[in-house]
Amino acid sequence: MKKYVYYICILILCCRFQLAAQTVPPVTEQQLESMTAAEEAETEDDSYLQQLSYYKRHPLHINTASADELQGLLLLTDLQIQNLLIYRKLLGKLVNVYELQAVPGWDIFTIRKLLPFITIADDISLINSIKDRLKGGEHSIIIRASQIMEQAKGFDKTTAGTKYLGSKQRYFLRYRYMYKNILQYGVTADKDAGEQFFKGVQQYGFDFYSVHAFARNIGVIKALALGDFTVNMGQGLIQWQSLAFKKSVEISAIKRQSTVLRPYTSAGEYNFNRGVGITLQKKNIELTLFASARRLSANMIQSADSVDAEDYFSSFVTSGYHRTASEAADKNKLRQISYGGNLRYSLGKGYIGINTISYHFSAALQKRDLPYNYFAITGKTWFNASIDYGYTHKNVHFFGEAAIDKKMNRAFVNGLMISVDRTVDIALLQRSIGKGYQAVNGNAFTENTFPTNETGYYIGLTMRPTSNLRLDGYADLFKFPFIKYLVDAPASGSEYAAQLTYTPNKASELYLRFRKESKQLNQPDNVTSLNYLVYQNKVNWRMHVSHKLNTIITVRSRVEWLQFDRERNDKEQGILYFADIIYKPMTKPLAAGVRLQYFETDSYYSRVYAFENDVLYSYSIPVFYDKGFRYYLNLNYDINRNITVWLRWAQMIYNNRQTIGSGLDEINGNKKSEIKAQIRMII
Repeated sequence: MKKYVYYICILILCCRFQLAAQTVPPVTEQQLESMTAAEEAETEDDSYLQQLSYYKRHPLHINTASADELQGLLLLTDLQIQNLLIYRKLLGKLVNVYELQAVPGWDIFTIRKLLPFITIADDISLINSIKDRLKGGEHSIIIRASQIMEQAKGFDKTTAGTKYLGSKQRYFLRYRYMYKNILQYGVTADKDAGEQFFKGVQQYGFDFYSVHAFARNIGVIKALALGDFTVNMGQGLIQWQSLAFKKSVEISAIKRQSTVLRPYTSAGEYNFNRGVGITLQKKNIELTLFASARRLSANMIQSADSVDAEDYFSSFVTSGYHRTASEAADKNKLRQISYGGNLRYSLGKGYIGINTISYHFSAALQKRDLPYNYFAITGKTWFNASIDYGYTHKNVHFFGEAAIDKKMNRAFVNGLMISVDRTVDIALLQRSIGKGYQAVNGNAFTENTFPTNETGYYIGLTMRPTSNLRLDGYADLFKFPFIKYLVDAPASGSEYAAQLTYTPNKASELYLRFRKESKQLNQPDNVTSLNYLVYQNKVNWRMHVSHKLNTIITVRSRVEWLQFDRERNDKEQGILYFADIIYKPMTKPLAAGVRLQYFETDSYYSRVYAFENDVLYSYSIPVFYDKGFRYYLNLNYDINRNITVWLRWAQMIYNNRQTIGSGLDEINGNKKSEIKAQIRMII
C-alpha cells in the first residue's frame, strides 16, 4: 500500500492536470459525495441539477431575483441574501457583477460560484412575463437509456431460482415545459433494469410515471402545485422532501433553505406528494395548504393471529425496484393520504412559521419486534407539528425549529450564522431530538439519516485571509441517548474536518482536505453473550488540484487516502487516484471528457467515494473498494442549437476478484461495464 501512495504523490506533483468549471459547482460535488457516503446510496433527485442547468442557459437576473430564487441556488446563506436585498434597496441596481464584492458578507469565492448562473442584464417586464407564460417558454424532451453489459445472475435464465422479470436496459423519459421560474409542467417516466416494459406486470410501459404542473406569482397565489410536488417545512424536523445536504466544509449547508412547495420532476418513486398544494400571500402573511393521496410500495404482512385480523406492513419500500415477482407483489399495496400546511408571518428581517402534517395509511405500520424499534411509528395514523423561525440582526442570522410528534415527543434545532468581518464567518448549530421522536419524511441536519434519538453541537468556520486563500472547517459532537440499529447501547461520536483552498488565478485551484470521524458501534464478530460498543474511526486526507490549460482543454486530478480502524482490530487503508481531461471548445459541436482511476482498499470498510461527470442531469458516485481500475469516457455532440446527444462508457476492472456484486446482481468475472446514451431536444 505505501509504495502506491509514494508513486501517486510523485505523479500528482509532477502533473498539471485539472478541470474547468462545470454545471455542478465543485462544492456541490463534495456535498453529494458526503451525502452518498453517509447514506451509502445515491439520490435520484436531480431537481437541483435541472435548476442549475436551466440557470446556466437562462441566467438569474441578480437585480430582480427574489429571496426564494436566490435560496434555490443553494450557494448562498440567508445572511448574504438579506444583505444583497438591502444593498439593492439602498443603492439601486448593480451595474457590474463584480460590484457584488461591495455587498457585506460577499467575497470573490462566493461570486465565482455564482458567475455561471447569474446575470446583470435587465429582465423583461412583468406584463410581458404574464403574456408570454403559455407561449414564451421552453419545451424540452430528454430520452435516456443505459445498460450493464455483463450478465448478472438475475438475467441468467439458464439456471434455476428467482430471476428478474424484465430486460437489462434502464429507460428514462422526461418532457417539460418551463417559462422562467413562473410556470412549468411535464411528465417523467422511468423503467429500472430488470423491470418489465409493455408486458407482464407493466402493461402500460414504464414502471413509474410522474406528472406535474406548477405556477408561481398569480396575484395573491404565490405558488400552485398540481400532480406531483414536494413539501419542505422548517428545518426538516417534520417534513423535507427536496435535496438537502448535511455535513461538509460548506458551512451554509447547516440551514435548510427552500420554498414550501416545489415541483417534482425526478425518477425517485417514494419521496414526493401527489395531489394539490397552494401558497397564498397577502402582505406579510403567507399560507400554504396541501393534500396528497397516493399508493406506495410496502412490505405487507398477512396477520396470523386470527381470521378477522387485519394485515399490516412492516416498512416502506423506497428503492423503486419492481424487478422480481416478490418486488412486483409489493408495488402500490399501501394507500397513503397526507395533508397539512404552513402559516408564516414575515417580520421584515425575519419570519416565524407554524407547520403541521398528518398521515393516514390503509394498513397499520408495525415494525419488527426488536429493541431498537421500541419507539418506531406504529398504527394507521401519524402527526407532526412545529414552529420555525429566522431572523437577521446586523451581521448575525438566527434560525431554528421546535417540533412534536403524535406522542408528544419533542425535537429542537437551533442555529446561527455570524459574519464576523469580510474575512471570517462562523456557523453554530445545536440539535436536541428526543429518543422517541419520529417523523415519516423528516430530514434535518443530523448525524442520523432521520431526525430521531440524537443530541449534538456543531461549529463551522470559514476564513479568507487573502483573495486567493480560503480555510473552511467544522467540528461536530453528537450523542445517541437510546439504542439503534447495530448500536446496542447509548453511544457518542465526533467528526472534524478542515479544508484549505488556494486559487492563484481564474484557471487554477488546489485544495487540501482532512476529515476525521469517530463513533461507537457494536463490536463485529462478537462471541460474548452481550454486545459491547467500540469506536469506529476513519481518517481521510485528500489533495485535489485543477488547472485550465487553455480555452479548450482542462484537466484535474485527485489523490485520496483513508485509514479505518476499530478498537482491538488492525488498521485498514484505502487509496484512490484519478486524472480527468476535459475537451470543450467554445465554437465546436463536440465535447469530451475522460477519467482514468486507480483504487486499492483493504476491505469494504475502508471504501472511498468519488463524484463522476455523467450525461446532463445525471451523475455517478460509485463506491470503490478492493483493488482495481476504473475509467470512463463522456461524449456530447450538438447536432444543432436545439438537439444534443450524449454517450457514456464506464468500466470497472478488479485485479483480484472472480465475481462482482451479490445476490441477483452478481456478475461472474472481474469487469463491470456500463453504456449510457441520451438525447435532449429543445423546442
